[in-house]
This record gives sequence, C-alpha cells and structure tokens, in this order.
Amino acid sequence: MFGDLFEEDYSSVSNNQYGKGKKLKAKPLEPPAPREFTNLSGLRNQGGTCYLNSLLQTLHFTPEFREALFSLGPEELGSLEDKDKPDAKVRIIPLQLQRLFAQLLLLDQGAASTADLTGSFGWTSNEEMRQHDVQELNRILFSALETSLVGTSGHDLINRLYHGTVVNQIVCKECKNISEKQEDFLDLTVAVKNVSGLEDALWNMYVEEEVFDCDNLYHCGTCDQLVKATKSAKLRKLPPFLTVSLLRFNFDFVKCERYKETSCYTFPLQINLKPFCEQSELNDLDYVYDLFSVIIHKGGCYGGHYHVYIKDVDHLGNWQFQEPDMNLKALQNEEDIDDPLTILKAVLLQEENNLIPVDQLGQKLLKKIGISWNKKYKKQHGPLRKFLQLHSQTFLLSPDGSTVSLQKQPSPQTESDFQGNGQQILQMLAAKSPGSNDNTTRPHWFDINDSKVQPIKEKDIEQQFQGKESAYMLFYRKSQLQRPPEARANPRYGVPCHLLEEMDEANMELHMKRTECDSANNNIELHLHMGPHYHFFNGALHPVSCQTESVWDLTFDKRKTLGDLQQSIFQLLEFWEGDMVLSVAKHVPAGLHIYQTLDGDELTLCEVGIADGEDIFVWNGVEVGGVRIPVGVHCEPLLLRVLHLETGSDGKRRGQLVESPHVFPASAEVGTVLTALAIPEGVILTRSGRSAGEESWTPVPQEDMRRTFREHGLKDGSSVLVRDSYSDDSSLLPQGGKWITGTNEIDWLEVKNLCQLESEEKQVKISATVNTVVFDIRIKAIEELKLMKELVENSCLRPIDRNGKLLCPVPDSSTLKEAEVKLRSSLGLCLGKAPTSSQLFLLFALGSDIQPGTEMEVIVEETLSVRDCLKIMLEKSGLPGDAWHLRKMDWCYEAGEPLCEEDATLKELMICSGDTLLLIEGKLPSPGFLKVPIWWHQPQGPSGRWESEDQPHGSPAQGGSWRAASTQGVPGHVPAEVSLLYLGDIDIAEDATLVDLKSQARSLPPASKLAVPGPALLRAWTVENKRPGRLLRADRRELKEYKLGRTAAICLEPLQREERLGPLDVLLRTQMRVPGQRAYAPAVDLVWDTARGSSAGALRQTVADSYALPVEKTEIAKYFPEKFEWLPISSWNQQITKKKKKKKQDNLQGAPYYLKDGDTIGVKNLLVDDDEDFSTIRDDIGKEKLKQMALGKRHSREALQAQNSDIFSSTGTPTRPRGPEASLSIHVGSFR
Repeated sequence: MFGDLFEEDYSSVSNNQYGKGKKLKAKPLEPPAPREFTNLSGLRNQGGTCYLNSLLQTLHFTPEFREALFSLGPEELGSLEDKDKPDAKVRIIPLQLQRLFAQLLLLDQGAASTADLTGSFGWTSNEEMRQHDVQELNRILFSALETSLVGTSGHDLINRLYHGTVVNQIVCKECKNISEKQEDFLDLTVAVKNVSGLEDALWNMYVEEEVFDCDNLYHCGTCDQLVKATKSAKLRKLPPFLTVSLLRFNFDFVKCERYKETSCYTFPLQINLKPFCEQSELNDLDYVYDLFSVIIHKGGCYGGHYHVYIKDVDHLGNWQFQEPDMNLKALQNEEDIDDPLTILKAVLLQEENNLIPVDQLGQKLLKKIGISWNKKYKKQHGPLRKFLQLHSQTFLLSPDGSTVSLQKQPSPQTESDFQGNGQQILQMLAAKSPGSNDNTTRPHWFDINDSKVQPIKEKDIEQQFQGKESAYMLFYRKSQLQRPPEARANPRYGVPCHLLEEMDEANMELHMKRTECDSANNNIELHLHMGPHYHFFNGALHPVSCQTESVWDLTFDKRKTLGDLQQSIFQLLEFWEGDMVLSVAKHVPAGLHIYQTLDGDELTLCEVGIADGEDIFVWNGVEVGGVRIPVGVHCEPLLLRVLHLETGSDGKRRGQLVESPHVFPASAEVGTVLTALAIPEGVILTRSGRSAGEESWTPVPQEDMRRTFREHGLKDGSSVLVRDSYSDDSSLLPQGGKWITGTNEIDWLEVKNLCQLESEEKQVKISATVNTVVFDIRIKAIEELKLMKELVENSCLRPIDRNGKLLCPVPDSSTLKEAEVKLRSSLGLCLGKAPTSSQLFLLFALGSDIQPGTEMEVIVEETLSVRDCLKIMLEKSGLPGDAWHLRKMDWCYEAGEPLCEEDATLKELMICSGDTLLLIEGKLPSPGFLKVPIWWHQPQGPSGRWESEDQPHGSPAQGGSWRAASTQGVPGHVPAEVSLLYLGDIDIAEDATLVDLKSQARSLPPASKLAVPGPALLRAWTVENKRPGRLLRADRRELKEYKLGRTAAICLEPLQREERLGPLDVLLRTQMRVPGQRAYAPAVDLVWDTARGSSAGALRQTVADSYALPVEKTEIAKYFPEKFEWLPISSWNQQITKKKKKKKQDNLQGAPYYLKDGDTIGVKNLLVDDDEDFSTIRDDIGKEKLKQMALGKRHSREALQAQNSDIFSSTGTPTRPRGPEASLSIHVGSFR
C-alpha cells in the first residue's frame, strides 16, 4: 500500500570533475494524467485510504444513490463557498461527496483526490495514513450522512435505499402463541467460519429453527408455564440494495491472536432471497438480487489492502479486455505478418480518427505482435519514420512529424494491396476496437484498485472466494431496478447544472495545463563537448582549457530528429569546418569516453534513446588533436590502483609497498601492467574478496596473462598487486583467513520448567518434527529436567506466546502439527492435566476492566450449562449471591454480548477452549426490557461551590446508603466535580417513552426522600465516564430510538421551570470567574441558539448578553474536565479589515472545540479581571494527579514486562507489541 510513498525523484546528472557547478533542470509540475482506455477514473490513495476508496467507488457505481444525492440542491445543502461564513449552515460532507462523484463522472483525469472529502470528515494526515476496516467505515459514513441530511428532502436517503428489517419469532407448541421482535438493519453480517458460502450462511440464519424441548424448555407468557417452542428468524422487509459483510476476522483464544478466515466461501452472481423471507404476496422477481460490487481484502488481520470489483450498470466505462492479441501473434510464422504496411494500417484503424503520435506507434506495434519494429522490420525497411514517409500514399505525417494518420482516400493500388490475408488481420483488429464486444447490452466488470482501473471478466470473481486475497463485503441490487435509457453511457445524466459547469471549466483548465506541460516535458538539456577543445591523454579525453569553452549547454525538443540537432549545432558553431559527427559520451574516473556514434538523421532523439542531461561529443568521427580515438564499451578506460614495491634512485626496488593509479583499456591484456611498470617478469595478483577487514589475493596464472581486464572482472577502482618474480615469498601478501559457512541444525522445541519444583535445569531443548506426539515431548522433558516421575500423571505442556503469556494446554494425543505448535518455539511444563477431547479450558475474570495476568483458569465439560458454569466460576472466585451473569470477551478484549440462555450448554453456544468469560454483576433483564441504573444529579450547595470530595455527598436520607460517584477530581472550586447519587435500577420496556422512565424513576424509594419534581421538571442525561453525557430530548420518544444499549445509565437533574429546547439549541453551563481568585461562581444554564450562528463571535455575543457585559470585554473558554484544561475561544478573526484576506470562520461544533450539550464555558470579565489564565488550583492538582497516574501505569507495565522477562528470559522470541487500534470517526456538524 505504501509502495513509493517516500521515494524521491532525483534528476540524472554526470558525476565528474568537469560537470561541477551545473544546475539541475527543474521539472515542471505535471497535471493529473488523463483517463486511460477504460474511460473510468480511480481514486488516489492518501497513504492508507484504500478502504475508503473501495467504498466510495461502490457508492458512485450505485446510480440510485448517486442521483439521489445529486437531487439535493444548494438551497438545501448550502454552498461550499459559504462554508467559512459564521452564520451559514453548510452541509459539507454531502456537498463534497457530490463534487467527488461529479469528478469521477466527468473530470478527465486518471484518478480523483479524496483530500477535500476527508477534510470534511475532520480527519488529519495521521488518520489518512492509518488503515481501518471498510465494514466499520460503511456504518460510520452512513450515520454521518444521515446526520448531515437532517431537515432536507434527502433525510431518508439511507433508509430508503439500504434499510431492511428482520423479525425474530418464538412459537409456543401448546397455545401457538407467537412472540416476535423486529430488528432493523442496514447491512447483514454473516459468518464465514465453518460455512461453505453465502446461501449456506443465510440458510443457517433464516431457515433453520432452534427447538426448545427436554431440559431446555421455553416459558410461555400466555400459558404461564415451561413449554416446547421453536425459535426462528426471517427477513421481513428487503431494501433495494442489500449489503452483506463477511466475518473473515476471528480471534483464536488458544494462540491469543486474531486471524483471517481464508477458507473457500462462495457467493452467487444472482440470488433469490425468497426462502429466507416471510411469506407475502410479492412477486417472485421482487426477491431476486444481482451482485454489482465486491470489496476485496488482501493481507492479514493486522494490515493489508482493499480494492473493489464493480459492475458498470450504466455502461459508463469502455470495456476492452487487454488480453494479448493472440490472433496476430499466431500469424507471426506466416507471411502475412511480414508485410509492415498491412500491420501498421491495422494498428491505425484501431485508433480514434485513425490518428496516433509517431512515438506511440512503435509501442502499439510491439504490444500487438510481440516484437519491436527495429527487430522485425528495420533491417529490410529502414527506420519507422522513414518507412512512413516513403508510403505517403497510405500514411499522412503532420507538418512537424509528430503524428501520423491514414490518408482519407487511399489509392486503388493501396486498396488492392490490402485485400486477402491483410484484410483478415484488419478485421480481427477492428473487431477489438474500443467499445465493441460480444454483448453490448450486458454490463461489464472492472477492478478498481485505488487509481488503477482494469477490465475483468465475471469468471474472475470466483478467484475471490478464498485465500489471503478474498471477498470481504458484497453489494446486491434488486434485479427489477431498471435504469432509464438516457442514462446509458451518459456520465452527464443527473448531474446538477452547477457541477456540470464546474467540471467543464476544470477540464478546459486541465487541457491547457497538459498542453503547456507537454511542451515543457519534451525539452531536454544536452551537454555538448566540442572536439577541438579536447585532447586525448592517459587513455581518455580531457579539456584543453576551462570548462566554459569546452562544454556548451543546449535545450532541445526530443521530438525533433538527429538531423535537426546537427543543423542547430552548425548554426551555433560558425567556425566549424568539415564533417560533423555526434557521439554519446560519458564521464568515467579516467576522463571522458565516447561510447556510441549517432546515425540516422531521420530518427527523433527519443527514438535514438538520448536522455535528458546526455553528454554529446561533437567531432569529425575519427581523431581529436591528431590522435585516433577508441570508441565503444570494449575499449572503456579503467582506472586501476596498482600496488608494487617502491623503486629507488638507483633503480633497485625497496621493501616499501606503494600505490599508484594507472589507466588501461578494458580490452587490454592484463600483462600490460608489467609493461607499464617496466617490469620484464613478475606476478600479478588480483583481490578476490574482502571479509571482516581481511584481504584475499589471487595470483593470475601465466596462461591467463593474455586475457583482458574485463575478462578478469576488473572495474574502475580495482586493486592489482605486482611482484617482481615467481618466488614463493609471500611477505607482501596480507594474512588471509578461512571461513566456515553452513551449519546443519535440527528442529527443536524449548521446554521450560514452570512446575515450581527445584531442578538443575531451567529449560531444555527437545528434538522434534511436526509429526512428533506432544506426550513424547512432555515425557522427554521431564526426564531431561530431572523432575519427579509423579509429574507424568499431573502435568501438561502449554505454549508460550511472544509476550511470555501461557496459552491453552496442548492435548497429549495430538501431534505438533495438529496442535498448531510451531517448531523452535517455547512450551511451559506446568502442573495440572490437559483437558480431554470433551472438556474445555476456559479463562474467566471479574468485571469488564481486565488487567493482564488477572484471569483465572478452569476446566469444565463442554456439555455443562451456562448456569452451572457460572456457579463453578463464582465458587472459585469466592463471590457470594446469584446476581451475576456471564459475558464472552470479544476480539477487542471488551465485554461482548451476554450469555442469555442459561440452560444452553457451552457447546451449543460455541464456547471453545481458550475463550475468556467475564463475570458481570447484575441479573439480565427479560427480552425486550432494559435494566437502567438511575442517578440523581447533585445540585450545587448554597455557597455556589461544588461539594468537596472529602465531605459526604449530602442527601435528606438518613443512613447514607446511596452510592456517590464523582469524576476524577480533587478538592477545590472547579466545574469538573460532578456529584451523582445512585437512586437504584429500574426495569423498563424498550418501547416505553422517556417520560415513562422519569415517572418510574420517581417511584424509587430513595427518590421519595428527595424533593423530586414531576417529569416535566426533570432533565435526563446519559451517564458517561461518571458524569452527565448526552442530553435526551423529546419526552415522547421511545427509549429504543435513543439507542441507549444494554449498559446505559441515566441521571436526572431537577429544573426550576419547564424548558423547551429547540432542535438547534445547545445547552451550556457558564461560570463567571471570580476576580482575584482562581475560582468560579456557581454554574448557570445558558441556551445557545446556533440557528443564529455557531461561530465564536456568536457564542461570545450570547454570553455577553446573558451577563450584561460589553462583548469586547468578555473572554470565554471551554473546559475539558478529563484533562483539567481550558481552551480559550477566540473570535478575533472576525475583526479583519476588508483589505485583508478573510480568515476561516470555525464552527464551534466542529474541531477543535466540538461544543455540545452540557459543556462548561468559563466566562471572564476583562473590566475587572485581566488575568490571561483560566485554570484553578484544582486544575493544577488534577494535572499532577493525572501525571502520577500515567507514571504509575508505565511503572506497572515495566514491572510486568520485567516479570515476564525473568520467567521467560530465554524464550528467544522477541516481543513485538502492537500499537492500540485507533477508532474511526467522522465529525459532523449539528443540523437539528
């Protein structure tokens, strides 16, 4: 996914002593590339947004969704131009989505950007680089759209297209009474594990019935007794578009890690859902759905990549499957393919208007016949451009020679030449022209992989049934949904006029930029080396004088020919006489060397292969300064380091070894080194390698002295050692060493002694293979650890993960392969027997806040009921009473759904060995009911200060048996302290209204001792983090509409008078800062009408009016109680003069304030208090306490790691902790 994200593009420059000081040519910023042959646009990946791109393409190719979004005009959504205005209500997310869809339809670019859309989500660059789950995004994006479209004609867009219902029924066998519960869904989540395919999963969910009989009877409310019954579920209402999420990610509690289910899972291209639905009068065709999108995940559970297969319902794309042209390749051995005239005509007939750039014609030919023009035709017919010029009766070259087309009226002779087999080739190629296929009425499929779009065939979908790259989400549409004829192949259909105009203007701008960029990109810079200013010395060319005279820089169009370049150089060099030859030269350590002479005046620089920054040597092609110049790779000069004994003034060689540089042609014999040093006879040694700082020299045999330097593998900078004679004296040679490589290790397992018994050995290595039985390993480990033989009957082996945690015991009868134990891993020898095949090894813990290492272990029979399992765990935990229930820990280590069916067996509920169960206090409510804890919001004391934590939370009740909850605060005067008194729990139906809940809460015994007013004078909040969270409005709404969940708690706050909050009102708590003190006055409720503006200035004006203060002397700040921090709310950006550019006006309900109901606003009167600080003494103490808590947690983690390190110090497996998974969110403004 992150392929070339951080690669930089460096220009190629000559690395030599003469090229210093040259400036790199700045590459122009290229506009986005146009669309490819598919005529469809992809989406650019921002680093980790492949999951977003796949979902957005699916929504874009859902024309009903796209057009419903387009139908919402600026009068309902606002305008993006007004998004910075403080009083404007701009629904940014749907507007940006409209704009993105318009770009995908109409903008001529290969890939569109999602940066503006993710910006409207409130995402930062960190969020765009982080991978997330596409199923999670689907739900969050739909929720954000629903919120954004509140109050518009598209408020029901999501429900209208994707909403369905499922009904769960229990039928009593005695009285035939039917108890049913209806559930809504926007997508169906189906199992993958142990299921063969989608239809099999739906059959298990909506056809098979669960029977209550024998020991598992159902209590019928009508019969008022335990009876036999059946439980089933059916699809009641089907949406027009059905989204199916596949549960491919699971958690292995044995290995304590997540894994991806890669088994085969089939799904049909068309599915009939009638067997899974309630009986109705609908036509059978209403149940038929067609697959139109498959989101595919490639990789594992901790990362990977998404792409999507899409069916082009509206035929917007050009489906031309890019298979090799087998028809042409099959004719390569025939005479027909030998006629280049026929082949070139066939290629041109495939192009639009029979026109193509000459540069691309050769590439097209290579793709069609599998062989280039130079290899196939150049020897007989010459260069391609020359061939086109010679056949002017067939081909028409543009005046500048850049493009070629077919003549409009070919001569009769040409027509007759093209008959026969040539015509057959033409027909085969023309049959594959864009837009033509075997079935033009049937939509085709495309693979959209971020910015890449490719056509695929329907049969390719079957490849995504299984494996690491497999289907993850399926999207079906009703077969009866028909598209209007005018929408076919018409990307402008349904697009609003203002977006059509915007896209047309953008396309014109793109065209102009591409034209300018094309001209700039075709200019290359050449470095011309003038032959008369060079001389040949020491095997290479060197400038006679300064560089400015010998090297000239020339900018030239690479589309022009070599002849044009020569003509331009002639015009520049007025002094030149005689022939002019251009050759490609390169700088080597020895100097400048000529490699290739350029010929073919009619060839373009691009065809010749001249690159930007190329060095061109200008000379007569024979000699420079009277010296004949060697040309080519074979005579490339090599600069070698020659080591030899120093020669004294008397001609004798001394013992000191010296190094001198020498240049030799690569094609010269190695023996020429002796000639260059004037040594008649000697030994030449080459360095064969270097290892660990030691050198190894190899002598060149006498028979190899006539071999060339290149044949010996010598390169620039290679070292050569020369000795005077063939003596055996090796005093000059460095001492060499021998290295032994390759060890033959056998596979093993490491077993650690964790039995708490003394032993001479702490761990031993046991030889093993994948087929070794676990029992044999355990017995051998007991023997080698020299432990008591009694352990044979009372011990087991448990795998140790990379963090040092003990996993589920391994059965003795299994092989290592069956038990999925990896070789060279660690096992712990522990006390206790391993579970049998009919037993389960379970972990359990108290509460949902699980600390590592606090889980307890138990072995139970898999036929044990949930009720009996709960009793065993309570006894082992030493917990009294029966007011407890069990929950299964989910894959993200949180309390999952409760085990409601207490009479069901663990096997029936698919509890497996290694699973973790949580003991949660409290009995479960009956189906259809909620058990809601009720808290009383403690009002402020008469002093106007919040009650101190070291004082008892006052109440009129005697005995003080209520529980008081407060935030993590400290004593002092601070708005962070919120006192809540526990009143009790109430059982209430999900269909009850909020006023029913208030009335029932007033009947609780503790409430009778409080002056609890009537329901109209009670304000209800959810409890989040031990403080009021979300304000519940509209007393007549049913509780299920608030989506409280099973763990929700409610706190009630008394009011002095009834309040009627409007949909755009925000309830804030304002507190005036006491001048001269770091404290605040009592909180006062303030209703802020955001319909009049949600900017900082609008809130400042409202606060100033409430306290009767001048707005310019009022300072406000939002309080963040979790951090004990105040964030000032500044609005000076509204006081910008008209001459300056207006700054962005922030909506306070967005980043970084996210103002909502219940937030505390500090108010400062600048007339009497000019202190810039908003904090209090309690904030200072609170921050220090948070700092100490964080430090304590860190020390605890370090101590736990140290403890694990002490116990498993020699596991040999490095720990690699994974970072916490960040939650995905989309910030949406309030449009109530």
